[in-house]
Amino acid sequence: MFVDKVTVKIEAGNGGNGVVSFRHEKYVDKGGPDGGDGGNGGDVVAIASENQDTLAQFRFQKLLSAGNGSPGAKRKKHGKNGKDLEVLVPVGTVFATSDGTVIADLNQPGTRAVIAMGGKGGFGNAHFASSKRQAPRIAEKGEKGEHIECIMELKMIADVGLVGLPNAGKSTLLATISNAHPEIANYPFTTRKPNLGVVPIGKDTSLLFADIPGLIEGASKGKGLGDEFLRHIERTNVLIHLVDAYSDDVAATYKTVQQELKQYVVDLSKKPQIIALSKIDGLDDEFVEDKLAQLRAVIPKKSPLVAISSKSKQGISELINVVQSTIKAQRNAMAKTTKDTLPVLTFQPKEDDWHVTKSGKVFVLSGKKIERFAMRTDFDNPHGVERLRDILAKMGIMRELERQGITPGQTIQIGTHKVEY
Repeated sequence: MFVDKVTVKIEAGNGGNGVVSFRHEKYVDKGGPDGGDGGNGGDVVAIASENQDTLAQFRFQKLLSAGNGSPGAKRKKHGKNGKDLEVLVPVGTVFATSDGTVIADLNQPGTRAVIAMGGKGGFGNAHFASSKRQAPRIAEKGEKGEHIECIMELKMIADVGLVGLPNAGKSTLLATISNAHPEIANYPFTTRKPNLGVVPIGKDTSLLFADIPGLIEGASKGKGLGDEFLRHIERTNVLIHLVDAYSDDVAATYKTVQQELKQYVVDLSKKPQIIALSKIDGLDDEFVEDKLAQLRAVIPKKSPLVAISSKSKQGISELINVVQSTIKAQRNAMAKTTKDTLPVLTFQPKEDDWHVTKSGKVFVLSGKKIERFAMRTDFDNPHGVERLRDILAKMGIMRELERQGITPGQTIQIGTHKVEY
């Protein structure tokens, strides 16, 4: 079964807790702290594989989770790191959050991306030993791994996309010019899933063609097979729009498909297009010229127009040559645009940055670094809480709290944790 969009939950491993331990051995005087650090949680890593061609395995495997880190142990033993989870996905898979933010786009074979990072292991009390603090009773908790709900979407990597109404001859053309064997029949919606075919161009060059199910008027509103499969031509350089020569009104047919391309999430009608009048075998030249004239009246002047027959291969060589030259021009234009584009400089907040806001009688403290410290603090351990207060003072946060009028007994909230001033 061909599946190209699924929603899954991804959970990286939690870090292991550090431990409080002191060395106790016979004949060893004044054994010091020897609590080991916790192990790091495992990451969830996606890998683009050419051996995968669908997301079907994730229809029922809705949870992808990596291993948790183990806690530390006495004698400064480091906890075992959690095992990473490596997920093989088809080339062209995009990972995104529910609001559309792209996490990773695996558009090259072998590409690896960390989708969710495991939590860091907490430090044991051996880590905090110093000349001033010779018997620390502090150990950190391991950080939580990232938990996200993720949309996995497969967008095929192809050079050319074939579009048109159902039964316009897209599958027949793909079977004629490539190594693909799509289902072909004399009725609409024969193609019910995207098909790919490699088309040789010269001796050492080839192009990848993608054939998607036909579009009908109202496809963007879910009619027919809808426009769900249009995602597979988002990445293409060029579209070949096939128009059936037997259509009563080829101009209206062309406009119908263009309207559906335009109403997609991304305006695909702006892509370079080659218009191909198909199924001209057995038709007289005057009839074909009349149909071509009707199309010339509505298509953009820059769009090439050819007449073809996949069965008799009439016009196929001309079509391939036009495709090759159009793709070459498109790639040159893209390369020039990339070269001429100036980088956009943005200012990212620093990890040490923090911000204090007052909500009623609670002082809310936010900031990446301080929130991580709070997450790793064992609030059941008074020594750990005292260390957090020391960190607040060293970072200048206590001074800001006093400036905003905090009084003893009021609450400081850091992330989901609360501590009394």
